[in-house]
Amino acid sequence: MTIRSELRDDGIRVVTMEHPPVNALSVQGWFDVADAMVEAGADPATKVVVLRAEGKGFNAGVDIKEMQNTTGFDALIGANKGCFAAFKAVYECAVPVIAAVHGFCLGGGVGLVGNSDIVVASDDAYFGVPEVNQGALGAATHLARLVPQHLMRTLYFTARTIPAADLVQHGSVYAVVPRDELDDLALGLAAEIAAKDGRVIRAAKEALNGIDPIDVNTSYRFEQGFTMELNLMGVSDELRDDFAGTAKSGRSAGTDKAKQ
Repeated sequence: MTIRSELRDDGIRVVTMEHPPVNALSVQGWFDVADAMVEAGADPATKVVVLRAEGKGFNAGVDIKEMQNTTGFDALIGANKGCFAAFKAVYECAVPVIAAVHGFCLGGGVGLVGNSDIVVASDDAYFGVPEVNQGALGAATHLARLVPQHLMRTLYFTARTIPAADLVQHGSVYAVVPRDELDDLALGLAAEIAAKDGRVIRAAKEALNGIDPIDVNTSYRFEQGFTMELNLMGVSDELRDDFAGTAKSGRSAGTDKAKQ
């Protein structure tokens, strides 16, 4: 697990996620992201944050294999708490956060991006919340910040994805560029912000959060309650087993079962 945080001389802090093979973060990984964002906001030398990733895609959500290979609910509870901490830290970071997204941005990745202040993407980027496929609920709060309500519901119920280019028309993605130009685009926007008076920018971030119509922290925590219910029912383990090829639920992965 690697979460790197680098503060440049111009006040731009670059936080990079790199957890092969697909940046599906472990429990500790989510807390590491949270720690990096809290550290960034607490450092007066940080004027703006660029959140990016190395590898095949930006983020593939939680590490389901870790969850299915852990006895009991410890990994599930840890992932819930870790995601909540990471999303909250991005949203409450004292300076603007620019998410630079390439490839896939799924599940928890949408939580990070939806709570960011500015989103830029490469032309191969796509977004989705496949939680219903794994018997979980969550990140609808954040998906709703990227697309209109009815489109959000369609994407959520079907677990479909949407390309970054389609989000530009909704205003949630600022721009889409070829992948090799993504970092330059994000750093260019960051430089514009970093050139402003940092005291004003920090006040502006707090003010914008203060007038937000939805309390994203409470809204996401409400969603997580239904995830816990589905896990107690055993539904989530069955679906995650099918995905991960494990047998934590006590039945063979892939076994057909009537779904109520």
